[in-house]
Amino acid sequence: MSKVKIQQVRSTIKRPARQKATIKALGLGRINKIVEVELTPQIQGMINKVNHLIEVKEL
Repeated sequence: MSKVKIQQVRSTIKRPARQKATIKALGLGRINKIVEVELTPQIQGMINKVNHLIEVKEL
């Protein structure tokens, strides 16, 4: 599996609880925080759900 870097670029204020939970499950929570994760189908699904709040960079 390949790895990706995910950076949160927008706030979760005034977002639905499911989007907030998805951001937390990805290991994010603050603007500009970056996490490096394996790109599995589950992670890809989470990225698709909150793609308006994050930026994804391939490694």
